Amino acid sequence: MGIGPHTDSWLENTRLSYDTVAASYADRVRNLLDETPEERTFLALFADLVHANGGGPVADIGCGSGRITAYLRRLGADAFGIDLSPRMVEVARRDHSGIRFELGSMTELALDDGSMAGLVAWYSLIHVPDNEISSVFRHFHRVLRPGGLLLLSFHVGDESKLHTQGYGGHPMKLHVHRRQHDRMAAWLSDAGFAVEAHQTLTSAESTLGGIIVARRRSDTE
Repeated sequence: MGIGPHTDSWLENTRLSYDTVAASYADRVRNLLDETPEERTFLALFADLVHANGGGPVADIGCGSGRITAYLRRLGADAFGIDLSPRMVEVARRDHSGIRFELGSMTELALDDGSMAGLVAWYSLIHVPDNEISSVFRHFHRVLRPGGLLLLSFHVGDESKLHTQGYGGHPMKLHVHRRQHDRMAAWLSDAGFAVEAHQTLTSAESTLGGIIVARRRSDTE
């Protein structure tokens, strides 16, 4: 690992790339959850855990075109979306009217401390370089209330690859980082999270995908 940019240039590359492919991306993934029953099971588990923990707002970080945010809403979660790409936010608002979508970055979350009941990062950490992951998880920990739930999905593996072409054949310039469960769990533990469930699977979402459900530990744990 360790391939790719390690400055704020990765954020700008990610923003510009998804601005370019936003419409094609939305068309490509719009019905993807119909093909992924195991992912739907984890999303339902997450929504149930948030509800059992007293409910409250859930932020879908890196929401893209808003499909996961909308699905969580259908499951009864008080979900809203945040994305780095202005064009993606426009598409999400177009496709899911009545749901709140905001422009923002997981590296500087404009959310109050302890204000969230849950966070979701659905394949949205895959462009974050290794040296930024711990900082992102600290932001997640800060905005979640004690006992709050975190749902992550990611590509499993050990390599990073530069993608120069994306959805619809449009040009992109961003790295896709694959990670192992134990490495993700270690980063989470260091940031104050306890992993409660995890699974590796193959589906339409990823040739080898990982899903983790974690809970923010209280300050006394």
